[in-house]
Amino acid sequence: MSARGRLGLLGGTFDPIHFGHLDCADAARTALQLDEVWLVPSRDPPHRVGRPLASPFHRVALVALAIEGRAGYRVSDMELERTGPSYTAETLRALHEDGWHPSQLFFILGSDAFAEIATWHEFPDVLTAANFVVIARPGTSLDAATARTPALRTRMRRAGRDVPDDRNPHIILVEAPVRDISSTVVRARLAADQPIDDLVPAAVARHIRTHQLYGAVGDLHDNNQGEKRE
Repeated sequence: MSARGRLGLLGGTFDPIHFGHLDCADAARTALQLDEVWLVPSRDPPHRVGRPLASPFHRVALVALAIEGRAGYRVSDMELERTGPSYTAETLRALHEDGWHPSQLFFILGSDAFAEIATWHEFPDVLTAANFVVIARPGTSLDAATARTPALRTRMRRAGRDVPDDRNPHIILVEAPVRDISSTVVRARLAADQPIDDLVPAAVARHIRTHQLYGAVGDLHDNNQGEKRE
């Protein structure tokens, strides 16, 4: 294996990023001793109805603000630079072309997203392009998420127990505390002019208020701006 080590990838629309995203990234990094985690905003997410509400510029800025000061985390615009749907298979291929081996890549997703994995572009071949790290999220247990693809069970491993140290990609299941937050809830709170302090990092909340994203109307209710997020 190259000296590059282990790279975690967390893709998503990040419209906007919230603590649930960060919890998933932290859980994967801790469970699998990842050297770096890249957050990869999508330009055109194929599984989302409608385009992101915030521009690519603002979504990258929000991610950068969310991970500021977190060593080993960075935002990547590799999917924003491509045209067409932001397929994970193409992102992973680009990393292979840049010298990464599939065994070094750890694609992080929630159990709710993995429940729909059979609908992904280039399934099941995409699952050989990286390790897929499935984080249990509120509302979708790991058992429920994996029940839809019984043919994949022989490739599934529990983090910390039976993940072999080899060059074959696996599906790695991670149980960890993840806050029950969605971007939809964040946007709804903002549209209703309600606080989002418990949903996103302070710097993210300030950016949203400053630029009046998602229906935000400024700092009206932000008496303690240091406690904001997203």
